Amino acid sequence: MQLSEQEIIRREKMAELQRMGIDPYPAPLYPVNNYSNAIKNTFTDETIEDFKEVCLAGRIMSMRDMGKASFAVLQDSQGRIQIYVRKDDLARGEDTTQYDIVWKKLLDIGDFIGIKGFVFRTKMGEISVHVKELTFLGKALRPLPVVKEAEGQTFDAVTDPEFKYRQRYADLVINPSVKETFVKRTKLINSIREFLNSHGALEVDTPVLQSIPGGATARPFITHHNALDVPFYLRIANELYLKRLIVGGFDWVYEFSRDFRNEGMDRTHNPEFTILEFYTAYKDYLWMMNVTERLLEKAAIDVTGSEELTVGDKTISFKAPFKRISIYDAILEHTGFDISAMDEAGLREVCSKLGIDVAPNIGKGKLVDEIFGGRCEHHYVQPTFIIDYPVEMSPLTKKHRSKQGLVERFELIINGKEIANSYTELNDPIDQRERFEEQVKLMERGDDEAMFIDYDFLRALEYGMPPTAGIGIGIDRLCMLLTDQASIQDVLLFPQMRPEKWESEEEKG
Repeated sequence: MQLSEQEIIRREKMAELQRMGIDPYPAPLYPVNNYSNAIKNTFTDETIEDFKEVCLAGRIMSMRDMGKASFAVLQDSQGRIQIYVRKDDLARGEDTTQYDIVWKKLLDIGDFIGIKGFVFRTKMGEISVHVKELTFLGKALRPLPVVKEAEGQTFDAVTDPEFKYRQRYADLVINPSVKETFVKRTKLINSIREFLNSHGALEVDTPVLQSIPGGATARPFITHHNALDVPFYLRIANELYLKRLIVGGFDWVYEFSRDFRNEGMDRTHNPEFTILEFYTAYKDYLWMMNVTERLLEKAAIDVTGSEELTVGDKTISFKAPFKRISIYDAILEHTGFDISAMDEAGLREVCSKLGIDVAPNIGKGKLVDEIFGGRCEHHYVQPTFIIDYPVEMSPLTKKHRSKQGLVERFELIINGKEIANSYTELNDPIDQRERFEEQVKLMERGDDEAMFIDYDFLRALEYGMPPTAGIGIGIDRLCMLLTDQASIQDVLLFPQMRPEKWESEEEKG
């Protein structure tokens, strides 16, 4: 491995620490009793006595040598705070270890240290920690990218996606706003979990490895179970297992599910993603629309402080109620074509007139989906429920109680993208078997996203499932909205990327 000049110098400093008897990676116990932001938010002239003995730990992010004293910026899990180190304070008689660490310039930006001291305010008014004791906690052998900051603003932040997504650990260190995005993601999940728990829902776990990739139309990832010598699929959805639990007697179940779909990657798709699904007995899709509005309005307030937020150059309101429009009416409004009574041939002709390229092996349901997705979806910026889909688009959905050829389904579109998908669930095992068989016919035509027949799920339905409403909410896309991120990779800590070629990189130095 060829090292840079900086990396060589850092290793030399590490060796010098070891010669001094200092372990560059000591045992982890360190008695932290305070944090940067907590100090800056509560330190005043009245509370000064509470900060006479503080103990912090974190990374050095910048250093300024002032001769007999030095200033540095320490970054911990909450933020950053200035520290002040004076030469005379670190000398301990014959023990000059702490003194030598600083004044022999063995510290580098990125190193971890622990400090004990008292809080004061500098002549410039900056809250700082006067260091009386310093402990070395960890050597950084690789230099961090340089990011300039002034007056609370970040300059020259690293924006290269290759670096940001592949080295997220470094991205989090040098770009404070990135960490805030993921703090908000956790707030979002906690808000939803709090809402569901407070309404009596039960959180459950269902299998990731499945013998049948059911619950959605998507191309699965395939793996192999060595002991059983059979293929398994990474789940594309957890829907069918959650509905099995409704059959088993639970009234309301939910799961934050990690799902996998063997598809392309773009700004709104990642092959591994998080979705919330929940199913509630004795309810329908109309009830589900009302619950979804309340849940998302609460989430927006909990994460951003308001039900109204800015996404790019748009202002989006999560204030309930949301607009509702049927998919056929949406297509008529934005294309001028009434496709409600058209067969497959008619839909293909409409696609041709609209300039939409479609594969020859897809059926009526996907043709409607292509028309809506290609010519209508982007128009719906404010939260909008697209309702009452054709039966061919929805193999797991109950037929509409009053509209022939439709099902009781909605998709929630926000900022031109699908955020949620919901049904009044199909609980008729005879009808469900026929829908599965239609999917098999599509598979035989070459549709590699068509559903398999899940015979165990059919058996479960034959035991009887009550009327049920279900929904899947894309957590990653919802997080994109609430944090104003344009790419799904920016709300995933470690998005999928092509593997690095380490050997060739080392050869290049």
